[in-house]
Amino acid sequence: ADIIREAAKHHEVGLHAWDHHAWQAHSGNWDRQTMIDDIARGLRTLEEIIGQPVTCSAAAGWRADQKVIEAKEAFHLRYNSDCRGAMPFRPLLESGNPGTAQIPVTLPTWDEVIGRDVKAEDFNGWLLNRILRDKGTPVYTIHAEVEGCAYQHNFVDLLKRAAQEGVTFCPLSELLSETLPLGQVVRGNIAGREGWLGCQQIAGSR
Repeated sequence: ADIIREAAKHHEVGLHAWDHHAWQAHSGNWDRQTMIDDIARGLRTLEEIIGQPVTCSAAAGWRADQKVIEAKEAFHLRYNSDCRGAMPFRPLLESGNPGTAQIPVTLPTWDEVIGRDVKAEDFNGWLLNRILRDKGTPVYTIHAEVEGCAYQHNFVDLLKRAAQEGVTFCPLSELLSETLPLGQVVRGNIAGREGWLGCQQIAGSR
């Protein structure tokens, strides 16, 4: 709790999950009320820890679909980052109205590509190239057990090299705009990631 409380002094802190494993393993089969209760428990506890309202969330393992989108509407968050995609958007609700903004992760994570697309020692250059070539808004996910532990030195090097290339990092909320395209969050697959996960689908596309 102390680590979370300290992080909230300097960073945008949102709900990941009350129980990461349970969400990733079972949420796809939960009914909406079970999902709402689980989210509420996580938000309530996180707010008690940081002493301020929680305004954003990101589903564990990107396990999100229409049911998750609908359930999170009950909490009036500023944005969610529940899926993989290409750009911020507003998911359409069952009512036909636009829902809470989604800011998808656009870049592969370390564990999705190491040993498959790139060697560990070449990862930073590979990722920076992806960021610099991105014509939209690149969003990258780091994991405490990777960039915060075993490969912390690689992450520090990534930040230094990014700064040299003029790349700046910002809170996700700064990527929001007044007008966003409409879309949906549908179940899909990503190379290097086990099981299904939420993927952005632009309205009108298949």
